[in-house]
Formats: sequence, C-alpha cells, structure tokens
Amino acid sequence: MGTRLKVLSLLKKLHRTRMDVFRDDERALTAARLKINEEFKKNKNETSEENIEKMIKMGSDVETVLREAVLQVEHVAENKLCMRCSLPLHLVVAGQLISDTLWELAAAEVQSQESGAGDGDGDETVCERSVFLMGSKAGGKTSILLRCLERDEPPKPTLALEYTFGRRARGHNTPKDIAHLWELGGGTSLSDLIQIPITLVSISSLSVVLVLDLSKPNALWGTMEKLLHAAQAQVEKVSSNAQTFKPGAKQHKAARSAARVLPKDYPDRELISPFPVPLLIVGSKYDLFQEFESDKKKVISKTLRFLAHYYTASLIFTSIKSESLMSKTKSFFSHLAFGLDRGKTVSCDYSKPLIIPAGADSFSQIGSPPTTDVDIMSLHAKNPKDLWKKVYERVFPSESSGEQRDLKDPGKDPQYIEPQIDAMRAQKDQELEQYKRNAAKSWKELELET
Repeated sequence: MGTRLKVLSLLKKLHRTRMDVFRDDERALTAARLKINEEFKKNKNETSEENIEKMIKMGSDVETVLREAVLQVEHVAENKLCMRCSLPLHLVVAGQLISDTLWELAAAEVQSQESGAGDGDGDETVCERSVFLMGSKAGGKTSILLRCLERDEPPKPTLALEYTFGRRARGHNTPKDIAHLWELGGGTSLSDLIQIPITLVSISSLSVVLVLDLSKPNALWGTMEKLLHAAQAQVEKVSSNAQTFKPGAKQHKAARSAARVLPKDYPDRELISPFPVPLLIVGSKYDLFQEFESDKKKVISKTLRFLAHYYTASLIFTSIKSESLMSKTKSFFSHLAFGLDRGKTVSCDYSKPLIIPAGADSFSQIGSPPTTDVDIMSLHAKNPKDLWKKVYERVFPSESSGEQRDLKDPGKDPQYIEPQIDAMRAQKDQELEQYKRNAAKSWKELELET
C-alpha cells in the first residue's frame, strides 16, 4: 500500500508539473500527458519493490529537471522572444522546443548527472588531496603551513597530531578543491601516530612534506631516517593490506595507484629508491643556516641533495623571514595540495638557497661525499646511502637518543607545560599510588583471613 501511494503521489506531481511548465502550449501538454501515461502503463505490472523504488526516484528526478531546467519561449515579434521559464541550451534544437521528446531529454539529463557524480571525471567534481607534514621538533612546520595557507595567525606548538584543511577554487563559481592537512608534532618521539593520516582512504592522493631544521645539523640525519622509515613502512603496510580486498574494491585500486611510476629517462633510475608517495624535503631556518661555515654548509647541502635525489623528492631551503623563499615554498606546497604548477626555478648553488624539483638533479651533478680527512674506501659502507651517512656523521655526530626516550610521553615534554594541568595531574598520580597501596593491603588481609 505504501508503494502504491508513492506512485500515485508521483503521478500527481508529474501532471502538476506538466500543467505549470507547458501552460498554454497544447502540443506540449498533450505530448507530456501521453508520455506519462505510457510510462505508467508500461511498468504497471512490475512487482519488484527495488525496481519500483528506482523508477519512483527516476520519475521524481525527471520532475525536478522539468520544473527547474525548462525554458518556455514565446515568439511575440520579429527577432523578439519572451521567456517564461528555463531550458538548457543542449535541450534546444534549431531554436525550437522538442515537446514530444522532452521526457527522454529530461531522463537523459538525470542519468548524465548521476553518472557524472559517480565517475568523478567532470569539471564540477571536487578534488581532494592529503598532505602529511612531519619533521624536526620545533623546526617551523606550523609557521610554514600557515604561510602557505595565507593564514594570519600566530603559530602554536603542535600537540601530537593536528589536522586542518585548505580549499581553493579552480575558477569562478566552481566547487573548491580540498586539501586535508596533517601535522605531526614532537619530532621523532610520536612517529607511531603516522598510521592515522596514512590510510587506505588517503594513500592514492597522499603527499609527504619532511621539514628539517637546518640550524640543528646534528639531529638532521636521525630525524630524516626515522620519520621516512616509519612513513614508508606504513604506506607499504596499507598497500599490502589492500591485497585482501577483492580486485574491484575501491581501496585496492587506491593502493595500487599510489605506487610511483618513474619515466624511463629519469636520472639514475636504476640507482635510486623512490619514496612510495610524492615527497618534498624542506630545509627550514635558512636565515640561521647562512651563518654556518662554508665547509659545513656544503656538507649539509650536498647530503640533502643526495637524499632528495635518492628518494625522488623535491628539495627547497626556506625561511619564514624571506618573502621570496616563502613564495617559492608555497608553489611547491600548492603543487602537492592542489595540483598547481610548482614553477621552473632550479638552484643548485651551495652559496644560495637550494631549489631542486624532483628529477632535476643527478648523482653526477651532486658528486661524491664531501670529505678530506678520511679515505672513503675505509668507511666500509654497505651502500651509497650508508656511505653518505658515515661521512655526514663524521662532521655532525648524531645526538644521543636518551632525550628522545625520556620524551616518549608527550605529557613530559617541556614545550607542552601547563602549570595548572600539570599540578592536577601530579595530584591524581598521588591519589592513584595511594589507591594501589590500599588495594594491595586489602588483598594481603584477604589472603590472611582465608
């Protein structure tokens, strides 16, 4: 009975729409009435509830198209028309309304809209990308992100893992593309949280931005190595888990599309190890880096050039105190977040900020690791990356990991100090200890009684 009422209600709506849209046009009124009756008679013996619901939805959608997208034109004088409602241009042939086929045209319009929403190929579809920022603790990630998003607000220390988003319109009166932006705080101490932004849903449109503090070179290699290893492991885990889905599943296709395919003429294609998703390495605090000795700057610059090329990443040195550098950094960021052109600037001069898009460098241009006080062959490296690491750490010995172990609990991190909250936490810790002691005493007494 409920389905029958829906059908009768739809028929009434269609007939009202026919009278409103084609008023005073007997030819169109007759054609629409005949078409509505024909469709009803053709399907009146349908018994499948599912099929009936689909036809009711189609009829309702067609009614909406007829009511909102039809233009009735009256010829009132030579070269002069009077418009009453609206009809898309693609529903007009030779300036005349095709009344007897309008139902088919409206139905085709509905089907076109539904297929367009499903395949995502139309210009009106919203494009969504994900960008994951990680890197050196207090390395300027938040400041760089805010500048790239053109947000005029003071940066605050990142608490664990934070999410925001950016939007950009491709043109006038078009849907805005969306960039999902994740930022990992705490340097390497919270690398376990990497699994949150890197998922089956995000992997096909994911990019990674690694921000390394140029003013702290002793922590640079360790930060880079741990974070990239954790991110790569998570990407590979997500991709392997996708194999459990059936071949047609969207998640499976997303994971497969995340794999990077390099062109055959990519420099040193057989010698590099491409990061599984697009990667941008940002050397921050270039203003402080400029004060270093020339030899040290060369070691850092060449090492980062090697790493960027090894991982097929783009590389840029920047400073929030330089409008020019931030503008170029924003171009690289917008390329990842919204698919915009990243610019054609390339700078490999060690006396200037490095700006090297992925694929614009090569091992022959980078040269050998910069060392003069030791024979490279005596370092017993397993591979080129290991060799560069040994040379780099001879100049900038890595910091001890003791501090990182102590800060595994972000509640003990000095940058997150909150006196009132910390005092309350200490009080609750004391209460918990007292509760444990009382509970232990109760259990001992219970054992004695038994």
